[in-house]
Amino acid sequence: MKSVTVIGAGLAGSEAAWQLAERRVPVTLWEMKPERCTPAHERPDLFAELVCSNSFRGRDLSNAVGLLKEELERGGSLLMSVAAETRVPAGGALAVDRERFARGVTERLRAHSLINPVQHEARELPAEGSVLVATGPLTSESLAAHLQARTEREGLAFYDAIAPIVVGESLEMSELFTGSRYDKGDSADYLNSPLDEDAYYRFIDELLAAQKTSLKICESDSGPRFFPGCLPIEQVAAGGRMAPAFGPMKPVGLVCPRTGRRPFAVVQLRREDVPGSAYNLVGFQTRLVRSEQRRVLRLLPGLGRARFSRYGAVHRNTFLDAPRLLDERLRLVSDPRICFAGQITGVEGYVESIASGFLAGVSVAAELSAREWLAPPPTTALGALLRLTRGTGGRYEPSNIRWDLFPPPARKVRGRRERRRAMADRALADFAGWWHQLR
Repeated sequence: MKSVTVIGAGLAGSEAAWQLAERRVPVTLWEMKPERCTPAHERPDLFAELVCSNSFRGRDLSNAVGLLKEELERGGSLLMSVAAETRVPAGGALAVDRERFARGVTERLRAHSLINPVQHEARELPAEGSVLVATGPLTSESLAAHLQARTEREGLAFYDAIAPIVVGESLEMSELFTGSRYDKGDSADYLNSPLDEDAYYRFIDELLAAQKTSLKICESDSGPRFFPGCLPIEQVAAGGRMAPAFGPMKPVGLVCPRTGRRPFAVVQLRREDVPGSAYNLVGFQTRLVRSEQRRVLRLLPGLGRARFSRYGAVHRNTFLDAPRLLDERLRLVSDPRICFAGQITGVEGYVESIASGFLAGVSVAAELSAREWLAPPPTTALGALLRLTRGTGGRYEPSNIRWDLFPPPARKVRGRRERRRAMADRALADFAGWWHQLR
């Protein structure tokens, strides 16, 4: 069996390498860490590092991403298996202990007899052999320049942001209360910092006035381009002083035990690990300079003495114009021996990146074994993800999986939740048929 070079041991590359090796395809897995790291990386010794949130988002099948998780689990995804083993309480979401997760993936990959990890930067693509590129949005400058020269097109780029993490023991618990919105999950899954109206507006005013880091790329007359799902909190507030109260600071579904009423606004903190030694500020991606993060975020109830184990930051994301450059199997049209997976293809989100790596690995393995490739049905979440990379008209932008990428149900179903559940049931039935044929 011919071998495959996988470049990038992030979420997509790790999943792709595992799927290839499990189908008896030898893999050389290149990872630029620790030789070269980016400001977003913190663990140069680990693969599949989560650089943003520790959440894989909703688990319910009424969520498109929840359906995608279910299909991956049924297909034998390595990363979904490790996520289940390292999960931490997060209400209706799947969140993990990020270090245990990355360590679990790393150990499994290193232990596989058909995976050869090479921790060295790949500055260009191999001239021969099958190559799977999964370098993600943080592709190194040298490889990005090489890819641009190969595709003869300019890469598209946008900014992404990460939220700060605070030390659990530095929080003033008497000013916080536990609870999940609408009582989803255990009541202690989240900490909540409640704000009354006056405190909320003081916080927003300070947030807007605070010093931000300068950005030199992706600028336009209207400002820098950010992925809509990861807007910095100050960017949200710039859209209107009440915008955060209808977004990441919405108080719906929560009641403060001290007052017996719903707060005017809340900031939720999600555990980074089971003991609660650290908490992530949910939806509080930011580009404030570090000194301003300390000053402004300590205005929040319960965070007056907060210590930061990680500050929020912004980083540049690079992705390909997939609808023009890639075929339906995520291969480069001009050179089909080169396949792409993960966020470099324009899919956005942890689960979507894993799913893209899953599909690329299975597809390349089928090609090398001279087996017919059957694309997942468009009714499945995996099929919908492929449709995303084919483009839906207009400018190609990174996106999470969405229900509008699925074909509508064959029969009319009343109610949004019931309609989505019917689509999920159809998807899982069609996935089962596809997976049986593929295997």
